[in-house]
Parts: sequence; structure tokens; C-alpha cells
Amino acid sequence: MKHFHVSMLCLAVALYSGSAFAQHGHMGGSSHDAAASHGSMNSANSGSTHRMTIDQQLSKNTQLSGKIQKLTGMAAQQACDGFKNLGQCVAAAHVSKNLGVSFACMKSDMTGQEAPSGSNCPAGTGTKSMSLGKAIQTLDPNANSKTETKKGTQQANQDLKPSSNS
Repeated sequence: MKHFHVSMLCLAVALYSGSAFAQHGHMGGSSHDAAASHGSMNSANSGSTHRMTIDQQLSKNTQLSGKIQKLTGMAAQQACDGFKNLGQCVAAAHVSKNLGVSFACMKSDMTGQEAPSGSNCPAGTGTKSMSLGKAIQTLDPNANSKTETKKGTQQANQDLKPSSNS
């Protein structure tokens, strides 16, 4: 009887471990899937950089950090804090500059973080996270959000190309 219980326990552990290892095997792909959900920017986020944090990527790529600072008027790490990935941050920085809308408001809408005090963001800014296109519609209703999203994403992809080769 004792031998039966030990055998069952070993079988249960083996089955549990097998499913845990199977799930682990898919984890590497899940971060790629998360990057893929951001459209064509997944190529810039794949490879060795998809496992680095945004801060690590910015520290490694000082040229990109400088560009983000120039576009947003704030330190790159501060500007990108709260974004799901670096591509989102860079695209938002370009769109805010292209449209002449506050990056702080754009960031707040996209991350769901409260807008900084003193910013002249519309009421409701930062109450929930939204896509770049939706943030454009909210902050500049006269802009063509589809065109501006595409333009900002293309600019971001161009900026991120060197970062994947660094």
C-alpha cells in the first residue's frame, strides 16, 4: 500500500512538472506576441532586446535616448515610464511632436497614468490606457488618427532600427 502511494505521488509530480515545463517553453514566445500586438514594431523589439527593460534599452542606446528627450522635453527614462514597450513610447513622442500636442497628455492617455499637475490636458486624460490612435482622437479630434498613427509608427520603427543592432 505504501508503495502504491509513493508511485501515485511520483506520477502526480511528473505530470505537474511536465505541464509546468510545457508552459515555460511558450513563455519566450509570449513576449514576442506582446510585441507583435503592436504591429510592425515587433521586429524592432525582437531578438536580444525583447528581454531587456525599456530603461536598459535606453541606457544601451544613448542616441535614441537623446532623440526621445529632444522630442518630449524630458529625460527618456521618465518619458517612457509606464509604456508597454519602447516602440509605443517613441511613436507617441513623434506623434505629439508632429501634431503639436502635449507629450504628457499623450503619455497619460496611453498609459492610464494621471497627467502631471500643471499640464493642460483635457478632462478625463489618464483615466484608462488607450491605443495611440484613440489618444490622437482624444487630444486632437481634427487630426486623421489613422494617418498620424501610421506616420508615428513608421518614424518610431526608423528610430528603433539602430537600437536592435547595438
